[in-house]
Amino acid sequence: MLRKKKKISLADSIKEALILSMKKNKNVLLIGLGVDDPKGIFGTTKGIDKLFKDKRVFDFPTAENAMTGISIGASLMGVKPVIVHQRVEFSLLSLEQIINQAAKWFFMNGGTKSVPLVIRLIIGRGWGQGPQHSQSLETIFAHIPGLKVISLSTPYNAKGLLISSIEDKNPVIIFEHRWLHEIQGIVPKKYYKVPLGKARIVKKGTDLTLVSSSYMVIECLRSAKILKNYSINTEVVDIQSLRPLDIKTIINSIKKTQKAIIVDNGGISYGISSEIIAKLYEYFSSKNKNFNKITRIGPPDNPIPSTRELAKYCYPNYLDIIQNVEKLLKKKFKNLDKYRNDVPSDQPNRNFMGPF
Repeated sequence: MLRKKKKISLADSIKEALILSMKKNKNVLLIGLGVDDPKGIFGTTKGIDKLFKDKRVFDFPTAENAMTGISIGASLMGVKPVIVHQRVEFSLLSLEQIINQAAKWFFMNGGTKSVPLVIRLIIGRGWGQGPQHSQSLETIFAHIPGLKVISLSTPYNAKGLLISSIEDKNPVIIFEHRWLHEIQGIVPKKYYKVPLGKARIVKKGTDLTLVSSSYMVIECLRSAKILKNYSINTEVVDIQSLRPLDIKTIINSIKKTQKAIIVDNGGISYGISSEIIAKLYEYFSSKNKNFNKITRIGPPDNPIPSTRELAKYCYPNYLDIIQNVEKLLKKKFKNLDKYRNDVPSDQPNRNFMGPF
C-alpha cells in the first residue's frame, strides 16, 4: 500500500484507513454487499480482499438485518467489524439491531460490554435516485444515545475519522457523501487519528460564520471564496461530529462574527440544523445576547423527485448561500450571475458516471 503522491482522493483515503487499521489489528473485519466487487464500493474497498486473502473481507447477501446482528454478536466477542451500505436507505432494514441492540449494550451492562462496530452509510444525490435513494438520514441516528455519528468532508478527515471510529469502543455511524469520493486532498501516509466529537474551523473569518457538514462544506467554501470578492470575510465550520456535537466551537465562532448561517446537508425540519439552532438559542438567551442574526437553509420538506428538472431545486448551492448572506447582512451583491458555472445539478463533475 505504497503511494508516491501526498494528494489522494477521499475514496483512496478511506481505503488507506481500512488497510492500515486491518494491518494494525487482526480483529478488524470488512463486511458488506459488494465489498469485494471489482469496483469495490466506489473504490473505497477495491483490492482489500486480495491483501487479506478473503479471510477478513466478507461479501454478504441482501440481508441487512442479519448482517448487522451477526456483526453485533462478533463485536461482543472481541471482533471489530466495519459494515458498509452502498446507500443509507439499506440500513433502514436493520434499525432495530442498531438502535435497540448496538446502541444499548454499554448501558445495559453497566459499561462492562460494548459494541465496537463501525457502520459506513453512503448518501448522495443526482442521476435520478429520487425519493428512495437520495436521502440524508443523519438525524435518525444522531437522535439515539449510545451511537456516535460522524460526517466525512475531506480526504484528510475521512482517513483520520475512520481510523478513530475503528479504534472506538462503541458503535460509530459514518456518513459519506457519494459526490465527495473523487475530491482530492493532502493526506499523510502514516496512521493518524482525527478525534471524534470535535468540529473543525476549515476557513477562518471575521464577518460571518457558515456551519455545515459533508458535501455542503464544499458549497460553503465556494460561497466564501466568492464573498471575499465583496469584502466579506467568512468563517467556515465543519461540524464533523453530529453526535456528540461540538457546540462550543460553533458558539465561539459566532461570538466572533456575530452572524451565522447553518447549512444543513439534510432536511432542516427536525434536523441537525434544528438542534444547532436550539443549542445556540439556549446559550445566547442565557447570556442575554442578540440572537436575531442566525438563520438556516437546507433541502425542502418533501421527498426528492427523480427528474433532474425538479430535483435541481431541492439542493442548496453556493449561490443560494450567498443570497441568504445578502438577506442576513441586508446587502445586495452585484453581478452574481458571472459566478454560475456549467456543472449539471445532478453531477459533481463531468466524469461522474452514475451513483452505482
